[in-house]
This record gives sequence, C-alpha cells and structure tokens, in this order.
Amino acid sequence: MQEAQTSPRAWTRWSDWVEVIVGVVALLSPLLWLDTSTKTMWTMVILGALIAVDGVVSLAAPRQMASETIQAVLGVLLFIAPWVMGFASDSGAAWTSWIAGGLTIVASGLALPTMNTMHRLTGQH
Repeated sequence: MQEAQTSPRAWTRWSDWVEVIVGVVALLSPLLWLDTSTKTMWTMVILGALIAVDGVVSLAAPRQMASETIQAVLGVLLFIAPWVMGFASDSGAAWTSWIAGGLTIVASGLALPTMNTMHRLTGQH
C-alpha cells in the first residue's frame, strides 16, 4: 500500500512537462522564429525532438530513473551545441540553445532526488 502512495502517477510530474515544453520550443525555434543555417536548424530540431520525446516517455512511465539521466545528457548536448556545431556567433540560436539546454539540465537534476527516493522505496518489498 505504501508503494502506491509514493509512486508517481503518470502525466503528473512537473519536471517532465518542463522538459517537453523546452524540447518543443528548441525544436520549433529554428523553424518558426530564428533565421539559421541548415546545420544549426537540424541540430536544434533533433536535440529538441529528443528532449521532448524523452519527456513524454518520462511522463508516461515515471518510474524510469534512466530517463532523467538521458534528459541531463541531452540538456548538456543542447547547451554545448553552439560551440561544437559552430553557431555560437548566431546569438538567437545560441541563446535559445543555452537557455533550453540549461533548463533541461536543471529540470532533470531536480527530478533525480525524487527518482532516487522512489527507487529506494520501491526496491524494499
């Protein structure tokens, strides 16, 4: 009975909703709001889509601790993308990437203690 009270319900974790929204914004930015190169556009579209999809997966199956780690890695990749992919001088795309990557890292980091607690509680039968 205690496990049911401590287990998160699907579609309710705020950090996963943040990741979905941030991923969609990163995905749509070069398509709708920013004038970018093809390489920059695809970098942001792919990383944004991966962040959004992983956020949806986390929302649907909130017990998956690996998902938060994947989110953090994707956030780091989006954050460093302007330097690695060579669009740091494109201020709109770079700032969008840095902010979206940073928010993804923070949201996944804030969700990890919750996931660790749930993992310990559900592991004790």
